[in-house]
Amino acid sequence: MRRLRFCMVSTFYPPYSYGGDGITVQRLARALVGAGHDVTVVHDADAYTALGHPPPDAVREASDGIDVVTLRSAAPRLSALLTHQTGRPVVQGRAISRFLASGEFDVVHFHNVSLVGGVGVLSCAPAAATTLYTAHEHWLICPTHVLWRHRREPCDKRECVRCSLRYHRPPQLWRQTDFFERQLRHVDTFMALSEFSRGKHREFGFPFPMDVLPPLVADAPLVAGDEAASPHPRPYFLCVARLEPIKGLHTVIPLFQSDAPADLIIAGAGSQEAELRALAGNSSRIHFIGRLTSEQLWRYYRHAIAHIAASICYETFGNTIVEAFQQATPVVARRRGPFPELVEQASAGMLFSDDGELRQALASLAADPAARDRLGDAGRRAYEARWSEGAVLPQYLDIVARTRAQGRDRPASSPVVAVAP
Repeated sequence: MRRLRFCMVSTFYPPYSYGGDGITVQRLARALVGAGHDVTVVHDADAYTALGHPPPDAVREASDGIDVVTLRSAAPRLSALLTHQTGRPVVQGRAISRFLASGEFDVVHFHNVSLVGGVGVLSCAPAAATTLYTAHEHWLICPTHVLWRHRREPCDKRECVRCSLRYHRPPQLWRQTDFFERQLRHVDTFMALSEFSRGKHREFGFPFPMDVLPPLVADAPLVAGDEAASPHPRPYFLCVARLEPIKGLHTVIPLFQSDAPADLIIAGAGSQEAELRALAGNSSRIHFIGRLTSEQLWRYYRHAIAHIAASICYETFGNTIVEAFQQATPVVARRRGPFPELVEQASAGMLFSDDGELRQALASLAADPAARDRLGDAGRRAYEARWSEGAVLPQYLDIVARTRAQGRDRPASSPVVAVAP
């Protein structure tokens, strides 16, 4: 494939990022640059700050060959609110359209666009560019992104207005109009991160076909040599997750407060941190280590008995599961969402549906290091074959080539409603 110019459009991008979608975009962008392509990322700092996140600790170093365009306005909360309520890039629309038109991009790849312009941003791509969309979350079928209805249960039918109010968010009435589907028609190819997520989109009435392409997890060596020593003095299980209710850590902590077979290390930060620390009490078996970089986490993954993936909502993928496999560490995952799909594809872990099954899985792995190592080795092999840069990037470029080769029948670009920032 000849050298191409890619533009990634994403609400979040490091360091203005707090979840997996921004990291996933960065990993893909870096892989494309490494393969000889040109990549520009457009993201919205307004969305990050409007959601109450503190300023990033450090500015991004421009050493990876990616051009980054950071959108800002004088009124970040107003900008985010207008996008949320209209589904359009009201404040930044003209700037985005001008930039995309001037860049002569071969491919415009939309990611999480919820607050970088909503579905209205999809018509900003020039007609000559191939357009892709990756559903990092379930936002295309769920206003709250996560199919966690009324903040208490997995969603199996639409109650979107009442559910949005439960999240203290105003309903998005534009979702009930033909504007939504008309904007989606500006995308040439949609991609889901897992078979499970593609099925959920279909179940909830998403009207377009989707390819399945998992996110790539950037290549990393197995921790060894000088880094071989465990970062913790006792055997431990590891949870890597945002500290939010949907991640299910409150269901795991009670199992480590008495006769657990090993310690529990929790890596991450989030709105539930104080509640989880209170739940852990003064237990000497439970340790919070905060949010770490991918490189800092390698050693924690490598020496864990297993990584526990306990999300109670419907995820679209499981980056931390694959990160554990990368370091030859097995996974104990809740039997929900895409987790069974990943564990079964790798033959590298155990599944649970309730506390009893989780307790049994933890005890089994802690008591049998040889079985733990066999599962971990299978995970490493599966990572290399399915989710490494060498496995995923060729699939991505094949989708790009196929999409560029097929005829496109998109509607004419819609005028962008905009106000001065």
